[in-house]
Amino acid sequence: MSHMHKSFTIDEHYLNSLPLPAIVMNQDGQAIILGKLAEQLFGFSATTIKENTASFIHENLLRQLSLETFQSILQNDDSTYINQIQLNTYTNEEITTALLAKPFTEQGEHFILMMFMLPELMINSVSSSNTLVDLKQGLDSAFMTVTLDYDGFILECNAEFLKTSQWTPKRVIGKTFWQLFPDNTESEKITNTIWRNLNNGQTWQGEVEKVTKTGQSYWVLLTAIPTFNLETNEQQFFLIEKDITKSKTIQHQLEKIAYIDTETGLMNAHRLEKVISKMIEDERSFSFVYLSIDKFYTLKELHDQQIDQGLIVEFTNRIKMYFQDSTMARINENDFVVITPLSEWFIQGFLSYLQQHPIYNSNVAVPISISGGITRYPEDQTTFSQLMKASIATITTVREAGGDKIVSLSKASHKALNRKALIEKRLLQALDQKNLKVLYQPQIDVYSGKITAVEALVRWEDEVIGVVSPDELIPIAEETGLINNIGSFMLEKACEQALIWKNAGLNLKVSINSSVREFRDKNMAKSILEMLAKTGCPASLIQIEITEKFALEAEAATFITQQMRKLENEGIAFILDDFGTGYGSFRYMQILPIDTLKIDKTFTSSLLKSEKTQKLMNGMVQLGKSMELKVVAEGVETAEQADLLITYGCDAIQGYYISKPVPAEEIEALLVK
Repeated sequence: MSHMHKSFTIDEHYLNSLPLPAIVMNQDGQAIILGKLAEQLFGFSATTIKENTASFIHENLLRQLSLETFQSILQNDDSTYINQIQLNTYTNEEITTALLAKPFTEQGEHFILMMFMLPELMINSVSSSNTLVDLKQGLDSAFMTVTLDYDGFILECNAEFLKTSQWTPKRVIGKTFWQLFPDNTESEKITNTIWRNLNNGQTWQGEVEKVTKTGQSYWVLLTAIPTFNLETNEQQFFLIEKDITKSKTIQHQLEKIAYIDTETGLMNAHRLEKVISKMIEDERSFSFVYLSIDKFYTLKELHDQQIDQGLIVEFTNRIKMYFQDSTMARINENDFVVITPLSEWFIQGFLSYLQQHPIYNSNVAVPISISGGITRYPEDQTTFSQLMKASIATITTVREAGGDKIVSLSKASHKALNRKALIEKRLLQALDQKNLKVLYQPQIDVYSGKITAVEALVRWEDEVIGVVSPDELIPIAEETGLINNIGSFMLEKACEQALIWKNAGLNLKVSINSSVREFRDKNMAKSILEMLAKTGCPASLIQIEITEKFALEAEAATFITQQMRKLENEGIAFILDDFGTGYGSFRYMQILPIDTLKIDKTFTSSLLKSEKTQKLMNGMVQLGKSMELKVVAEGVETAEQADLLITYGCDAIQGYYISKPVPAEEIEALLVK
């Protein structure tokens, strides 16, 4: 009984103060705390339970309570009321009772408070003790209380309720439960939920807005409890309320501060998201206009510091004047959003308006350039996140073209963004369900004419979005951080396959592509070595392909270089992939443990078309050779290309001339050939 001495909010003292037999059970059906009334009624004690099995109470006292019902109670947020249930005492006597079960969580663990409402006990307690009377008086002194009949009419209420609600007893008795709340849709939803819970025998608790007799709003923490009046033999409902208007007002003030940009008075991004979500929920069409001040920090440097606040305030005033009756927000220091139903040509006219109404600093007009994007809901994008992403993509496009324009992305661009968003969403599922596949593209050693290595390439064919190529998949995976998951998946598959081939007598090296993002994790080398140990794959069979962008960052980051050297010392070789397409620095070729250069396919594809390409490619091969590196040419599609590359001195060739990427079993067939 490891929980018997746990510190509970609901403790023995609390259970003993209740006028009903009560016990606390954990999620395994084990009784943790018993009230004295429960011990007396059922004949169980803490010692009895401790000496028996964990689920003793469940198997004896509550044998009529099914496991399904128990789990349902445990998982419910509200109380569960069971009108009739059979109980078995320690002496195997059967008792019929009503059960009120309230789930709660303590220190991350789930428990249930169970109260047994036996009619004879309740009658006895009313007639022979003051417990219930004292309880009622205590509630009346500290809370507002209201008693409702089965139809929701007010039967009685206490002085605290009358004081806050400004009702008189004569006026309020006979009013309905619903007349205590504001007359609006949101309030209607809440009251219907409360009433449904009560009629299902369940307690409801939460913060609700109510109205006084004069229609003034106030807030309460409401606990609504279903009860049974034994004297009248009728169902009733008991409302216990605590006035929280003051704290709610402070909360609203804090929310207002949190949601408002103090410099401009506009809402901020947090508030904008809530507003947009509500508009989407209400299916209201609108244009999401993102406006960004170009070269904002340069403007601040060129002009004195007085322009800083003045510029933003004056710019905000012009947005307010031009986009009257539209919703506006400030996203960050120099970015704004306008939500408007206005047409595209009118929105674009804002640039002309700025020229006609310039912002002055020391009597000199400040030359403001604006990059803007228009995204429509629901035609272009359908969520706040998508609207923001589309806007940023638009702003990037506008700035690349020189700025000072407000444009809409093309349908094709929006389609691409939507596909990207879908890929991000489906990729998580694909990784969970192991829907990614690995294909292998062979390399031929030009001296032996044999396949000596293969490159492992990820392939994904999704049932919803179809085939996703690595060129499309990898950048998205890098952006979302899922590249690490894909990298782990590819490494494991490569190790497993390399070992299978080794055991079959095929000494094939397998290369995997790695992202610099993966190596930013200082435990990357350790993870790779652990995977090798787990699969039993020799390190000498694994090669890691890195890009020139990776190499450039690794050159500057000592811990990345250290990880590479650690792996090299274990026998893993590094290949510099896509050579010739990145930055023109050869310093990293001296610093990093690179074993092989792989010349990019863009050079191979134009090899026979351009004499300059031939000279360039020959030069790259000779550069690699001079540094005692192996040289692989990828993208080889014809015998003519292969012959020319061999004459240059390439060590290996890869491409469709040899084979397209194929499943592992087809590699074995190619080896036989």
